[in-house]
Amino acid sequence: MDSRIPRLRRKLARISYAPSRSHSFGEERHRFSLGPRLLEAQAAAFEAEHDVKLPQPYRDFLVHVGGGGASPFYGLIPLEGCTLFTMNPKAADTGSRGFTRAYGPTRPGHLFLHVIERGCSDLVLVGVTGPLTGRMLIGNADGFWDPNVSSAPDFLGWYERWLDHMAAGQDNRALGLTSPRLRAHPNRHRLTPTT
Repeated sequence: MDSRIPRLRRKLARISYAPSRSHSFGEERHRFSLGPRLLEAQAAAFEAEHDVKLPQPYRDFLVHVGGGGASPFYGLIPLEGCTLFTMNPKAADTGSRGFTRAYGPTRPGHLFLHVIERGCSDLVLVGVTGPLTGRMLIGNADGFWDPNVSSAPDFLGWYERWLDHMAAGQDNRALGLTSPRLRAHPNRHRLTPTT
């Protein structure tokens, strides 16, 4: 188990539900509480069914903290409701990237798991394969705007940043999720953060 887990539990326990605390829609759904923890067998079954390995910090959170509920926006999606996506190439007309749902157990390309409900076609994802494995992204399925990659190294770092902002009275807009934009390497089609 990741050593940050007990600290996250303590921080979340100190944040009680207060309407409009985060100044975003959706918090009334989770009310700053978590759903039941996931069993190791449930995580393993999901991985086997989808032929992926969940990033360890995200998996540790599900198994040792909670399997759904308190998070930015509408809340952490229970694992059985999570969906795999691939990132589309940049659109010629808009210059931005959307996401396409990955049907079936495997699909070529870099995979991202939709883990937090944000509403409409907006997605909060964690990378599960490729160079962004473990990193958190916010994007739009239709490519209305480019995805942003969190500067946090992993799900636990990203989640703790959110808890710290909530405790300090900041809102979801203060999460500072963005890091430099992604670009596709023209020859290898690899995604890399730019500087």
